[in-house]
Amino acid sequence: MTDAQDLRRRTAELLAAHPPATTDRLEFLRARFDAGLAWVHFPAGLGGLDAPRSLQAVVDAELAAAGAPDNDPGRIGIGLGMAAPTLLRFGTDEQQQRFLRPLWTGEEVWCQLFSEPGAGSDLAALATRAVRDDEGGWVVDGQKVWTSSAHLARWAILIARTDPDVPKHRGISYFVCDMTDPGVEVRPLRQITGEAEFNEVFLTGVRIPDAHRLGAVGEGWKVAQTTLMNERVAIGGARIPREGGMIGVAAADWRARPALRTHDLHQRLLKLWVDAEVARLTGERLRQQLTKGQPGPEGSGMKLAFARLAQEISGWEVEFLAEDGLTYDDWTMRRPDGVDFTGREAGYRYLRAKGNSIEGGTSEVLLNIVAERVLGLPPEPRTDKDVAWKDLPR
Repeated sequence: MTDAQDLRRRTAELLAAHPPATTDRLEFLRARFDAGLAWVHFPAGLGGLDAPRSLQAVVDAELAAAGAPDNDPGRIGIGLGMAAPTLLRFGTDEQQQRFLRPLWTGEEVWCQLFSEPGAGSDLAALATRAVRDDEGGWVVDGQKVWTSSAHLARWAILIARTDPDVPKHRGISYFVCDMTDPGVEVRPLRQITGEAEFNEVFLTGVRIPDAHRLGAVGEGWKVAQTTLMNERVAIGGARIPREGGMIGVAAADWRARPALRTHDLHQRLLKLWVDAEVARLTGERLRQQLTKGQPGPEGSGMKLAFARLAQEISGWEVEFLAEDGLTYDDWTMRRPDGVDFTGREAGYRYLRAKGNSIEGGTSEVLLNIVAERVLGLPPEPRTDKDVAWKDLPR
């Protein structure tokens, strides 16, 4: 069984064979993947060693101390946090071998084609259609929205309706879509921050081979649940040190500006600090549970807490900084590689945090998930669960 000592030995061997100071970055990342040190809990041959997930920290610490390059996780977060766990659970051997290595090294960026203009909070009501073609593949037509990184992505995880004659949750299938297909059109969506981190994506006659389907036909909702559960953990459950993240920035502002302090702001900051620490420790416990299997509905609670805290902390910071908190220096139309909450000005953080309660599942939907699947409360009445999708009002 792989233990911490064995991982340190393997890491030392990787560093000796591929010194970070003289090895090309991509070459090093590929070698790390092949050595099973990319994500140690993945199977051997797929970037891992079948080791406990908790031991990844041992490898990361050794490599960081040696100055080894990382895979720029902020840029490829959708691939790492959503596509990879889904491919691991539902992908064929061929799909895993084809997609996981370039996904982890960052050679191929991924995006998520789930939300639609008419099916945001009610994702199962999606209308994008996938129809069988004469060659056994699929032709996809529809529109997706709020697609982070679509302007960078080579591949997308996509859910589409393959059977309109059954209830909405049962007529969905899950695919891997090539974003370079000529039928894919990506348009920027300019946000309140001034930039276009999100996109809308139009799919017109996009052909997808059946070999790029994950899971059985009509069972896409089941596959999508794995993606969504991992997405919520990825958004709300990132590992940070004590007083890390946005609360760390707010605390640093407080210490640096004694002239702006008031008793009321101090009391509110203390409460936010405690809430952030509770959320951080809860996240640690959730990650320990992940070592035993796939994330469950508890990740929805973490994502809820993350969204609330991000909005409350950024609001506190803008109020504390007064006029200095109202502006930031780059309100221009850009298409960034990712989101940097702690490296930007308070005004940017305040505006961008408004999206935290929408992305990865709206807070309203997540409250229902926590109520029903974590607390065991009675579900809300739903009259559309046994009605064919084509008969639902739209």
